[in-house]
Amino acid sequence: MKIGMMGGWNTDSGASFLAELIGRPWVEEGHDLTVFTFYDYAFHGTQITGVDEEYVIRCFTVSGYTPNTLNPVPFLTSDYDIFLVQDLGMLPKDLLGKIYHRIKKKAKTVNVIHDGKLAEDPAFYQFDWDAIVCFDERYKSFLVKVYDPDKIDVIAYPCYPLAKGDMVEARKKLGLPQDKKIVFCFGPAAKTTIEIVNSIAELNRDYPILLLVVTRDTTGILEFGMLQKQGIMEIELRKEAPDIKRLYDYLHASDALIFNKKSASHVVVSSAVLQCLGSGCPIVARDSNYVEYLDKEVMKYSSEEELKKKLRAIFDESKEYKTTMKAAEEYVKRNSAQAIGKQYIELFNSLLSR
Repeated sequence: MKIGMMGGWNTDSGASFLAELIGRPWVEEGHDLTVFTFYDYAFHGTQITGVDEEYVIRCFTVSGYTPNTLNPVPFLTSDYDIFLVQDLGMLPKDLLGKIYHRIKKKAKTVNVIHDGKLAEDPAFYQFDWDAIVCFDERYKSFLVKVYDPDKIDVIAYPCYPLAKGDMVEARKKLGLPQDKKIVFCFGPAAKTTIEIVNSIAELNRDYPILLLVVTRDTTGILEFGMLQKQGIMEIELRKEAPDIKRLYDYLHASDALIFNKKSASHVVVSSAVLQCLGSGCPIVARDSNYVEYLDKEVMKYSSEEELKKKLRAIFDESKEYKTTMKAAEEYVKRNSAQAIGKQYIELFNSLLSR
């Protein structure tokens, strides 16, 4: 199958993560993929995370960048039967709109909705899509208000494949201590952990704990730095935005991953959680709409007392911990990149047969 996909690629955004998870297996399976993505000077995300493959073309700027630019030639001259758009809100919509009628003449078009509510930008609605894809019924419930329900397909957000590791070896590789419980947080969301540091520190009475913070967020670095000086607990701060391989080294080295984000005002899926679920590192998450579609796959807490209880369960490898690890593994297998990618291919075949 010949597929053209427009959106993030080799960046640290959730849309790029999804595109890469399904796109690379398609190439391995023999599909002909062309990726249209952002110029490296104006992309969606905080950094470029990899070297572009030969099928990747950088040919437009992120929405809102001035001047907004889109080179139409790659879209018009490339050969594809399916045109798949990831996260339309981040794309130069009006520029795409000027050539969309030409794209429609040669390909079936599919829009993967990443927005958690109906877009307020009129430019979002100028396209007549052959299919709309959303991640779960929460998304579909607001999309049916403006799109034909028969055109909406629910395909879950994919997980990074199962990739467990050796804690001892990972700690040696990263220069981390072997004799401590390591509680890990990373990325821009790491700074949300600041408000629960005191609770984590209370467990130091029974367990020697190192809070490992890996982030490039300037505000977070400053605030964690102040906590380091106050000596509330042992904190190791690393100014990094790790690629997926190094991120998994950190996960393999850690006893628990903290995800403390409060509920958003709109529907949301946490790409960070799904990115890490298959690592073998248990995830302790605030009970918010970032994880409401998950059940026993993560250990949820609603209070700081509950947080401490969950961390104790992990450190002691309790029955709840074992249940969580089993559920996480089953979820990842069920929603693997290969399984989700296959669902997209089935949708594409259905569109092409109409």
